[in-house]
Amino acid sequence: MPELPEVDTVRAGLSRWVVGRTIDQVELLHPRSVRRHLPGAADLAARLAGRTIAGAERRGKYLWLPLDGGPDCLILHLGMSGQLLVVPPDTEPGPHLRARFSFTDGGSQLRFVDQRTFGGLHLDQLFDDGPTMVPSGIAHIGRDPLDEHFDDEAWIRHTRSRHTTIKRALLDQSSMSGVGNIYADEALWRARLHGDRPTDGLTRKQLTALLAELRVVFTDALRAGGTSFDALYVNVNGESGYFDRSLNAYGRVGEPCARCGRPIARARWMNRSSYFCPWCQRRPRRRAA
Repeated sequence: MPELPEVDTVRAGLSRWVVGRTIDQVELLHPRSVRRHLPGAADLAARLAGRTIAGAERRGKYLWLPLDGGPDCLILHLGMSGQLLVVPPDTEPGPHLRARFSFTDGGSQLRFVDQRTFGGLHLDQLFDDGPTMVPSGIAHIGRDPLDEHFDDEAWIRHTRSRHTTIKRALLDQSSMSGVGNIYADEALWRARLHGDRPTDGLTRKQLTALLAELRVVFTDALRAGGTSFDALYVNVNGESGYFDRSLNAYGRVGEPCARCGRPIARARWMNRSSYFCPWCQRRPRRRAA
């Protein structure tokens, strides 16, 4: 699943290549890709034709395009394998093309490609969330740590009051969004915290340091264009990210820890894998309730 750096890389590409352009026609080619737009594909295509894309925004792993005249917007969710590609109109469609946007200027098209069809697009209404406007359907999702309005103190207080583990807390999108398995493991490695550490036993200083490390990981990953382990994640130009070359823990099982030289370990965790250094990130003596 793409995480904050990957989604924001796509958002930046959309901001550059499609914002300010007027939609001429939308072809919707697979029913699963519009399943969240309950009135159906024909309604979505009709309501998008003639609209100008006014911006490209993100919260956590969700993207949306505000439309001129408001208050509606187009939500774009990449799911496990979704790609938003900006390509010349004569580009061959390929087997997994799910939606094609043509613009009145006759230039490059925006295409939604999704091999597994877990992603999709639908219209939503913008909701006033205090300092920003977000789609009503994702207003429950917390801000991410790169958001200028993210409240560090509120997140630390909330996290310390919970009876869970720190990795579960990092992946809870309702309190802080954008973090997935890859960047949780990387931030925990940098902060020298085991993912099973109970949150109610962590100090304010430890959580402050963890947020700082998470921001460093995100910023470094954004510079690298995100993390690509296969051909499913690419930016709008079809290019892969290369932050996987800078990972210290995730996917490095058996390789020497960059700090202490001992081998990185892997453990099963909620039908996934957690990667950590058994020496630098000691297991907790007690587990969360």
